[in-house]
Amino acid sequence: MNFQRPFRLAIVAAITITASAVAAQAPPSHLGPVTAVNIGGITITDSKSNTPITVTVPGTAKVLVVAPGSTDLKSATPGSLADVAIGDKALVTGTAGDTGDSLTAVRVILMKGTAIAQSHQAEEAAWAQGVGGIVKSAESGSGAVVISSGGKSITVSTTPHTIVRHYSGDSVRFEDAVLSKLSDIKPGDQVRVRGAKSADGSSITADEIVAGSFHNYSGLIASIDGSAKTITLKDLATKKTVAVTITANSDIHRIPAQMATMLAARMKSTPAAVAPGAAPATPGAARPGGAYSGQRAGADLSQMLSRLPTETLGGLKVGDAVMVVATSPVADSTKSNAVTVLAGVDAILTASPTGEMTLSPWSVGSGAPDMSGGPQ
Repeated sequence: MNFQRPFRLAIVAAITITASAVAAQAPPSHLGPVTAVNIGGITITDSKSNTPITVTVPGTAKVLVVAPGSTDLKSATPGSLADVAIGDKALVTGTAGDTGDSLTAVRVILMKGTAIAQSHQAEEAAWAQGVGGIVKSAESGSGAVVISSGGKSITVSTTPHTIVRHYSGDSVRFEDAVLSKLSDIKPGDQVRVRGAKSADGSSITADEIVAGSFHNYSGLIASIDGSAKTITLKDLATKKTVAVTITANSDIHRIPAQMATMLAARMKSTPAAVAPGAAPATPGAARPGGAYSGQRAGADLSQMLSRLPTETLGGLKVGDAVMVVATSPVADSTKSNAVTVLAGVDAILTASPTGEMTLSPWSVGSGAPDMSGGPQ
């Protein structure tokens, strides 16, 4: 999702300023990416209003360059207008111009686009080397979380410096995850962890944890309400009828029949026919049938999700076999919001009639939470 659009991963560290800089009498300021550089000024797109702001940068303006992740100006280095390039991120403070979309800068705090890209790559690599899975237990007293990942248990150790975030609502975009506490993580939550793994992979000391409370449903679509943007299905695992709302943040895909058949064959540990030009299954990937095969195939499917053809609510039909990742229903309601809907999974559900194979909102086992957009 662009935890399941595959996992597009981007971390743009926030430019933050001290409380004194945001006091009630603070001068006008705008934060956003640089979209143009001109003689004597720049143009940025304000991150809040999404409108272009024309900024005049006189020679007297102070330009400071900071590294991604900086929370103060102690390590800032002096710069000039010549250092600004399209794609950089700037926080401009100054005096209002003649119109609401103009500003004369007194100070420009600059984060270089190249440094942001390098930070993205480093963060992506760190998440990819981490672990992900379903929470089996969480002890806030000891700071330990035990997760199930790929059929094995992994102990996650935390420290006072571990960052904990939790998704809320119907979004798994990283910028929508809020700072949280270890005590907010509950059994059944899905988590991603970055940190230092033990040599045997049975434990990891977490630098950061991102968690979410999601439900997995699978079955045949029983009805579609286009005006209410909802689908209903009888969940194979619980045998209950559930209603799922499709929102603007829902990610809908359809898996090609051949790919679904190959994954189903992997779950059953039987060879799948490979069409000409198609990549054969990884040697040794097929395992004896059962929960592990379902979890492994589910992880594989989650990782390839973003590369699958997109679908729309209008393209779904009654009788379609679907797998759904959805948010937890709100109080006194049976409805939840869809995070991911995957159609065309007839062969997969035939191989797993009890619904043991599930999707994750991010790539369990590899990859990272969706951080497209990143913290702004």
